[in-house]
Amino acid sequence: MQTNEIVDLAVDFALDKKGFDLKLFDVRELSSLTDFLLIASGRSDRQVQAIAENIRSEFKHQHQLLPLAVEGMDQGRWVLLDYGDVMIHVFQPLVREFYDLEGLWSEAPEVELKQVGVE
Repeated sequence: MQTNEIVDLAVDFALDKKGFDLKLFDVRELSSLTDFLLIASGRSDRQVQAIAENIRSEFKHQHQLLPLAVEGMDQGRWVLLDYGDVMIHVFQPLVREFYDLEGLWSEAPEVELKQVGVE
């Protein structure tokens, strides 16, 4: 599966569970770990878990694609799904603000998301 397909589908799967404030950063020039960071927010522990689980299960069932790692699913404040070329972070808003990945990766270009419903 191509990286751009993973990103597009992950955005769709996050939006299916009412994820909001989605942002995509191209970190290819800054990181050897991944090419893109997708960041999304959910309003509660349950919503963060639902967004992350929907992404994980839809990739598994529709595309036989499993993440290399999943962290934080138990608590639902910040869940990381690692798909190699794409790392997906799903946060509660206050946790997202505290860790400020957007600030940490401020040198990375933000990629415009064109899907309907993306803020």
